[in-house]
Amino acid sequence: MQLKNDRAAWLKGGDARCSLLPQPQPQPYHFVLLGAPGVGKGTQAQFLSEYSGACHLSTGDIFRCAKDYLANGDPGPTVKSALEFMNRGELVPDETVVALVAERLKCLHCGGGFLLDGFPRTVAQAQALEKLLAEHVVQLDAVINYKLSLQKIIARLSGRRTCLKCKAVFHVESLPPKTDGICDYCGGTLFQRDDDRPEAIRIRMAAYNKNAGLLKRFYQRRKLLVTVEAAGTPDDTFSRALSEMARINPKRFNWKNDAASTIGLVPVQCNN
Repeated sequence: MQLKNDRAAWLKGGDARCSLLPQPQPQPYHFVLLGAPGVGKGTQAQFLSEYSGACHLSTGDIFRCAKDYLANGDPGPTVKSALEFMNRGELVPDETVVALVAERLKCLHCGGGFLLDGFPRTVAQAQALEKLLAEHVVQLDAVINYKLSLQKIIARLSGRRTCLKCKAVFHVESLPPKTDGICDYCGGTLFQRDDDRPEAIRIRMAAYNKNAGLLKRFYQRRKLLVTVEAAGTPDDTFSRALSEMARINPKRFNWKNDAASTIGLVPVQCNN
C-alpha cells in the first residue's frame, strides 16, 4: 500500500510536520494553478504532483479541514477569522488569505516544490505572493490556467457527489462509487453540495470571472501564463498541459509526454 502525505504542515500550519517528508528535488518545480470551479484542478494537481514531485497545496483544503481542527484544538487566529467570514457567507478578505499562506511559508520553500491551488485569487493576492516568494528566493515556473465552457462546467459540477465523512469526491457519470450513494473509502454517505447545483454554479462563475481576467493578465505580463483546454478526459488535459509547458519552455520542461497513461485517476480527498 502506497503511503500518502497528510500535508499537516500546510493544513494545520504552526509547528505541524507532514507525515512524509517530501523528496528533495535538485530543481524543485513551483506552479500556480488557475481555473474556475469544475475544470478539474484537483485531479490535474494530483497528476502533476505525482509526475513532478511537487506537493499539492490547496487553500480550499485548509478551509474544508479547519472545522475539524477547531473542534479538536486551536487552529490559530487567522483560520478562526477566515471561518467567521465563511460562516457569514462572505468572501474571505485578501489580507486574511495572505496571512494564512504567510503562516505556512516553510511549505513555499520546501525542497520538494509546490503546486498552489486556490491562491492567489486576486491581483492583490498575486502581488503579495510575488513579494513573499522574492523574500525567500523562490521563483514560479509557470501559472497553469485551465479553461472550460460554462455548459461543461455545469455538467461536471452538478454530477459531483462528496463524502460526508472523509470528503472524497465522486461523479455520477465519470467517477461513480461502487455502491450508489456510498463512499468507496470510508462507507460514508455521498451528497450533493449546495454550491454544486446549477443555479449556484452560475453565481460562483460570475464571482470567479470578476477577478480571473485581471489575474491572468498579471501573469501573462510576467510570461508565466500557460493556458490549457480542460475538455475531454483528465488524461487528455494532462497531456495537453505537459505539451504546452514544453512548448513554452523546453529547457525547463523537458519531459516525456507519456505520464497520462501511467497515472491513475483517484478521487481528491483530505486525509486529516
